[in-house]
Order: sequence, then C-alpha cells, then structure tokens
Amino acid sequence: MIVRHWMTTKVITINKEASIQEALAVMKQGSIRHLPVVDQDGKLLGWVTDADLRGVLIASMLEELTLEDVMIRRPFTVTPDMSLEEASHLILDKRIGGLPVVEGEKLTGVITTVDILSAFITFMGMFSHSSRLDVKITTPRTSLHEIIRLVRQHDAEVISVCHLPSEEDEDMTYSLRLKKCDLKPILEDLKENGIEVLSSIS
Repeated sequence: MIVRHWMTTKVITINKEASIQEALAVMKQGSIRHLPVVDQDGKLLGWVTDADLRGVLIASMLEELTLEDVMIRRPFTVTPDMSLEEASHLILDKRIGGLPVVEGEKLTGVITTVDILSAFITFMGMFSHSSRLDVKITTPRTSLHEIIRLVRQHDAEVISVCHLPSEEDEDMTYSLRLKKCDLKPILEDLKENGIEVLSSIS
C-alpha cells in the first residue's frame, strides 16, 4: 500500500499572507486540523495546525501576525509513492496528526492518521461482513500454516491474518479474519488439535 492510494487529494490550502483568524475560520469551515500554506503555483511553503494557531491567537490580537510568521517552514513530508508503512512510522515517531504529500516542491495531497486508520481497517477486512477468531500457539509442533489448514478444511475463506505481539509470554498469538461463517465447527476442530482459542466473533 502506498500513500497515493489513501491520501486526500482535494486539499484545502491557504496563502502565507492570511491572518491567524482567517486560517482558523478556514479550518472550522472545512472541519480540518491541518492546513498547508502554498503559493499561487501550488508550491508548499509551510504547514500549520489548529493547535499552533490557537497558541498564538491572543498574540495575534495584540499585533498583526500572518501565517508566514507562525507556520512550520520545513514540515515533515512524504511523497505519493512512499509506502503507507513509512508514512505511519513517521507520524508515530514525530507524534504528528498528518503530513503534506509533495512531488518535488508541489503539494499533491495530505495524509492523516484518519486516512491511515481507514487503510488499516480496510486492509484487515474489518469493513467487510466477516468473522474473527484469536488463537494462541502453545506447542512447538503447531504452526500458523496448520491453523489455516484446519480453518480451510471447513471451507472458510481467510481474509487476513494478524500477529498479536505479547510481552507476557513467548507463545505466538494470531488474529484471523474470515469471510462470514459458522465458527462453531472450526472452534471445535482447533480445540481438538490443542490450539487455544482466546476469543471469537461470528
């Protein structure tokens, strides 16, 4: 998955001469929390957030401030062809809510934590009509391949598999999302083969 497929392309922007009050009004009207500052050619000049603007709101009432005075001039950016994983790491590492997407110096989109969450949920099949079961491998002779084989024996279609890391023990735990099905015979088969089922949702 790459940023291009999940970024917002209809981006609300603003110019550097705008006032703090104008920028906040634009954000409120567009229900957004990040605002790219661009020139007339679409070149990215800076980046502001609602938190940045609210922090200088009182000061802007006492003196004339524009976005050029308060914007982040060299914001972290990503490119459209960067992997979503890299963008996610950057957002998490820098503890920011979104990133401008640029090609060269030109703004082409914005990717936010909401966009990334939507991608993750879609990738995991959570929006589809599905069933889920969480299992723990407690014996060395059992593998993920064996679990999937047992599941498919019941004509169940596996949508996604997610490894659930645990700090408590060294046992491997997995969450399997399946196309909507009757889990009862699958659960019985897994338990008969010594596979611990932690939870399930039909």
